[in-house]
Amino acid sequence: MKGPIMRALSGVAAITLAMGAAPLVAQGGPTDADLMNDAKSTGDVLTYGMGPQAHRFSSLNAINSGNVAKMVPAFSASLGGEKQRGQEAQPIVYDGTIYVTGSYSRLFAFDARTGEEKWQYDARLPDGIMPCCDVVNRGAAIYGDKIIFATLDARLVALNRNTGKVIWNKQIADYKEGYSATAAPLIVNGMVITGNSGGEFGVVGAVDARDVNTGELIWHRPVIEGHMGTLKGKDNGITGKLNATWQGDLWKSGGGATWLGGTYDPDTNLLFFGTGNPAPWNSHLRPGDNLYTASTLAIDPATGVIKWHYQTTPHDGWDFDGVNEFIPFDATINGKPMKLGAKADRNGYFFVLDRTNGKFIGAHKFVMQTTWANGFNKNGKPNYIVEGRPPAPGDAKGKPVFASPSFLGGKNWMPMAYSQDTGLFYIPSNDWGMDIWNEPIAYKKGAAYLGAGFTIKSIADDHIGALRAMDPKTGKIMWEYKNKAPLWGGVLTTGGNLVFTGTPEGFLKAFDAKTGQELWKFQTGSGVVGSPVTWEQDGEQYVAVMSGWGGAVPLWGGEVAKSFKDINQGGALWVFKLPK
Repeated sequence: MKGPIMRALSGVAAITLAMGAAPLVAQGGPTDADLMNDAKSTGDVLTYGMGPQAHRFSSLNAINSGNVAKMVPAFSASLGGEKQRGQEAQPIVYDGTIYVTGSYSRLFAFDARTGEEKWQYDARLPDGIMPCCDVVNRGAAIYGDKIIFATLDARLVALNRNTGKVIWNKQIADYKEGYSATAAPLIVNGMVITGNSGGEFGVVGAVDARDVNTGELIWHRPVIEGHMGTLKGKDNGITGKLNATWQGDLWKSGGGATWLGGTYDPDTNLLFFGTGNPAPWNSHLRPGDNLYTASTLAIDPATGVIKWHYQTTPHDGWDFDGVNEFIPFDATINGKPMKLGAKADRNGYFFVLDRTNGKFIGAHKFVMQTTWANGFNKNGKPNYIVEGRPPAPGDAKGKPVFASPSFLGGKNWMPMAYSQDTGLFYIPSNDWGMDIWNEPIAYKKGAAYLGAGFTIKSIADDHIGALRAMDPKTGKIMWEYKNKAPLWGGVLTTGGNLVFTGTPEGFLKAFDAKTGQELWKFQTGSGVVGSPVTWEQDGEQYVAVMSGWGGAVPLWGGEVAKSFKDINQGGALWVFKLPK
């Protein structure tokens, strides 16, 4: 257990013109209205997820299934230096500039037409930071004259988007206790909303809202029951009910990190945040459901009050974080129009909920195996397979059991996409398992708090990764593309009947959104674990993605990771278009 964490710690020590429907230049830059309109405006990319609901869908169709085979690079821009590892970011594109975050808490501004670097900001990181799962950063947020991102020492930094100079810099949490931050911030109603990372260190997951102009805290909502929330500096009620699902003082170090960030639904005026694993991994040390870990929470953006919750893995014993993005969508089921939300969970099930109240609609398996549970009952509770839970260890290492998916998940952090044209979700998934066993553990502030060991294993001869198209109404997988290495990057879908995603082997690929036929690929020189985007500029459609292998797989993947040890690290922004 110590090896992967120590390797991570040693590594740490060591565009556009306004072409959308809404005016984009106001008060020095994008406004709240512009951010809410991001899914419809095509001349920019203003939010993580290409819209507050994070559909990652663009109506652009100049590049389409009929001509994508002709797509060529427009330019490539290097992040430079020696810190080339784990480029998981999604670009932001505005007013002729592409903003991307890089590993080790860096932020870059590139000219969207030439690729020339405009400025670079490097956070000054202390030596003692403790990220569990590599030195990645997944993206920035833009608002007015600011570009804002989180850092590995659990800080939130706002820079002037034109110069890269610091406007404000605020602490989210104490990195010495194991906290960090890697997610792209979410901006709603003049507030920048962030979560935290560090679930493997027994931290307490939380969601914060800050004034986007000053960085001052507006509200703070812990996601583990028993902890007090705040609003404008005053107590605002505890989360849940003390000791309802946690025994004794275990809630004080309960985990539940909100490390992936959230989505926002203007229709219901709700924030949706997923929560991570309970701490420690050894479930026998913390009897109960352990709310609100491994859950989706609906939060009032004005007050930070939790309006509803749904727990995808009660009493998690496999590190099945429930942080995966919850994507709002509308559909008609059994003749009834419904406001729904979907989530492809680490535990291998694709969940559909009524997003107005959290009511369970259905859960569909989207991976090869789920040895921990055999489906979900009508009340939304898992049908546990008793022998699938690793047993209590006693005074020494417990008996290993085989579990699938592995703790790296049927889907990990990498965001899926939803096409408004096809009505399908496109899920970057992985088929793998693990031997897992429990071990004795005691909490110590700032130290790894697992109480488990594992060995990840392949379960198929021909693939680990699989891009799957799922119909959320039926749970049917319409097509799949299998990839030898794990898929670890995000997905983009467009009105051109296209789906884009990258592979660790270095390719950005395009598929037919209806059939899954591979139509185009390009070798970027390093593994693609970022999230692609598209926009319109000077009358042409562009596609961009970050390249640079890294993330949790090479750190935690064990024997599986050794199979892909020869993938070169890197750090580059690649931008593509059709030739004139």
